[in-house]
Amino acid sequence: MDIDIRGPRFGATLTTLVLAAVLITSSGVLLGWQALCFAVGAALGVPRSPYGVLFRTVVRPRLGPPAEFESPAPPRFAQAVGLVFALVGLVGYLWGPPWLGLLATGCALAAAFLNAAFGYCLGCELYPLFRRGVAVLRLT
Repeated sequence: MDIDIRGPRFGATLTTLVLAAVLITSSGVLLGWQALCFAVGAALGVPRSPYGVLFRTVVRPRLGPPAEFESPAPPRFAQAVGLVFALVGLVGYLWGPPWLGLLATGCALAAAFLNAAFGYCLGCELYPLFRRGVAVLRLT
C-alpha cells in the first residue's frame, strides 16, 4: 500500500530540526532519540515511526486528501541510511573523536534538509541502486 508523500517530508522537517539541535548542542542523547526514530522507521516503516504517527494522528486530519502517493520501500530504505549515519554520529559524540559525530550528523542533516525543503530524498534515490546490487548478489 502506497503512502502519502507528505508524511515522509513532515518527518524530514522534524528530523532537520532535531539534527540541527544536535549540531548546536553536541547532544548524544538527542542524536540517540533520532537514531531510535530512524530505527523504528527502517524496521516498521515510515508511517509507524514516531514522526509518522504524529503526522497521521495530528497533521494529516487537518489537511486535504493527498494528491500524490509513493511506494513505502524507498523512504524505509532512507530511514536505514539515516540510522547508519546517526549511529556513526553517536560513536563520535559518545566515544570520540568528536569530529566524527559532527561529520555524520552534518551529512544526515544535509539529507534531511534536502527532503524537507525540496522534496528530494537522497536515500530514496539510492534505493534502486541498492535493489540492483541485491539482485546481482542473489544471482551469484
